[in-house]
Amino acid sequence: MKGFVDDIEKLTVENDLFRKVLYTGKHLQLVLMTLQPGEEIGSEVHEGHDQFFRIEEGKGEVVIDGKATAIEDDDAIIVPAGAEHNVINTGSEPLRLYTLYGPPEHRDGVVHATKADEKEEHFDGKTTE
Repeated sequence: MKGFVDDIEKLTVENDLFRKVLYTGKHLQLVLMTLQPGEEIGSEVHEGHDQFFRIEEGKGEVVIDGKATAIEDDDAIIVPAGAEHNVINTGSEPLRLYTLYGPPEHRDGVVHATKADEKEEHFDGKTTE
């Protein structure tokens, strides 16, 4: 087993894709995301998943169970399973972040270039290695 080792900050700030699954383990998944100005992930609830976000560039807002909080570079966010949440880019530049799902949420290798390309591709049990 190789695992994943790379410069996550560099990968995140160079990413222009809405969503890119980098690594999928049995219990954890690493995903890059970039939200364009005014764009949002969309309100969602993961009943069986905890989620961690790390903001690398930009400004925005996270809403967790109706409570809005401003976010920016270097902020970390944890959303517990069952909480309704959304991340919104409120700035004038792209909001670049990475997120960890535990357990995985998306099919391994998923890439959505833009929010419009997004489609439901839930984890199917197949890991990166």
